[in-house]
Amino acid sequence: MPMQYIFPKRLLGFLAAFFLAVSVWAIAPVALAYDNPDLLPTTQTPVIDLANFLPALQEQTLIKDLETFEAETGWKLRVLTQYDRTPGRAVKQFWGLNDKSVLLIADSRGGNLLGFNVGDGLYPFLPRTFWVELQTRFGNLYFVRENGENQAIVESLNTIKTCLLRGGCNVVPGLPREQWILTLITSVLGGIICGFAAIPRKEGQIFAWQWALIFSPLWGLLFLAFGIGPVVTRTSEWLPLFRNVIGFLLGALVAYLSPVIAQSSASET
Repeated sequence: MPMQYIFPKRLLGFLAAFFLAVSVWAIAPVALAYDNPDLLPTTQTPVIDLANFLPALQEQTLIKDLETFEAETGWKLRVLTQYDRTPGRAVKQFWGLNDKSVLLIADSRGGNLLGFNVGDGLYPFLPRTFWVELQTRFGNLYFVRENGENQAIVESLNTIKTCLLRGGCNVVPGLPREQWILTLITSVLGGIICGFAAIPRKEGQIFAWQWALIFSPLWGLLFLAFGIGPVVTRTSEWLPLFRNVIGFLLGALVAYLSPVIAQSSASET
């Protein structure tokens, strides 16, 4: 190969390596900010608000509440908010996190504001499904948009404290309106399936209980597991439960009477 072609290729390779080395050198100091123990405060505090999600007065109140809760119960709740910088793993040694600790991490860069680092000692009282539901209820974009990052943090901490004082929770207490509407829909749908299954299919038959029994796993799952279960496990109020039962009965009645309604319409036509 002629020398004039070899030299430009070597020169281009050298320049590419040089620019790559310069870019790595320039990026490296920024990357260190993602795991920087220098961001930790000099004094002990249960709240490190690097993203400024908490107003000053609310932060002071939260600090006192968490310190009092730890002194009375032994459970250690800690809060770290971050955006483009974080102390990273340094918080574990700073706070002395152990099996009785919960670290709430609030970071608005993802799809969900909240994340939880939970000690093994909490799972017998608050199972893994509890933390998933807690994250989705208070950390979702709609809740944060309507109530703010600060309320998402405070509400989730209050829920954790309430459940620990109760001796544990399998689900997050409280029934949001959106979740209740979903249980109502499944209750009505279960009633419709039950009503259609019970439509008489023989001469002189009033109620096809055999077919209703055959389809009971389906409508029972919709009504009992998805319509009643989430209500009774999250709230002691009777009104949502009453509405779901009425929704099931109305759905079953409309489906059961649908042949009669269809015949009446056809006769009028």
